Amino acid sequence: MNRSTPKERNIGRKVAYYRVLRGLTQKELAAQLQTVGCDLTSEMIWKAENGYRNLSVFEIDKLVEVLKVDYNALFAIPTLWERESEDGDDEMEERLEEGLIAALEDWNESRETEGAALARDMTSRIAQMEEWVSRIDERAPEIKEERFAVLRERLSEALAAVNGELEEGRFLQEMVVLSDKLDVSEELTRLHAHLERLRDLLEIGTDAGRRLDFTLQECFREIATCGNKIQDAQTSRLVVDFKNELEKCREQVQNLE
Repeated sequence: MNRSTPKERNIGRKVAYYRVLRGLTQKELAAQLQTVGCDLTSEMIWKAENGYRNLSVFEIDKLVEVLKVDYNALFAIPTLWERESEDGDDEMEERLEEGLIAALEDWNESRETEGAALARDMTSRIAQMEEWVSRIDERAPEIKEERFAVLRERLSEALAAVNGELEEGRFLQEMVVLSDKLDVSEELTRLHAHLERLRDLLEIGTDAGRRLDFTLQECFREIATCGNKIQDAQTSRLVVDFKNELEKCREQVQNLE
């Protein structure tokens, strides 16, 4: 298999460098090139990167688009690869190049491993928070009934002290006001949606850090509102635990990109 010219090999090396820098395998790069109308396969990319295939102007144009680099980045010859004379050690040059690419690939692999571990940890925390939301959802109607009973009893006692009677119409008005104050159905619906959004972002796994952080802030706001509306000992403990899990998730998100 004939190798291309030094200049063409330099372009191939640059493609390999920026591909690995972007965290892409040759197969993933080929898939992205397909989306912009370029039919380079992973095998063709391997040949180009190793100097066994020349790239056309069209292919270079699409590589520039997908890798998000400019033409100068691909055509410029770094000082690392320049020779002071025509005589040089090709084998040493290739070993240096292979070592650099291998190091970058190892780095990307370690990032993927760490990211997968963080995603698993956050997924387990999200599952726990979903369970707590369901428990609050179940507890909320019971709290309403308890508060209604307490209110009726207090009103009856107050009226009995002055020889008065409880008017059912007036009592129902107070129930409506109290029911509105205790209603957290909208907050719980949004919490369920936010937690599902967190799962979706973790599955996407690309450029999710800021969106995860924003969604966690929205969760914090909704659960805080629930805690303020439902001042119940059992629910308050769940709210505190929920907030603690959110804080742990936010700490994890700081390590994601």
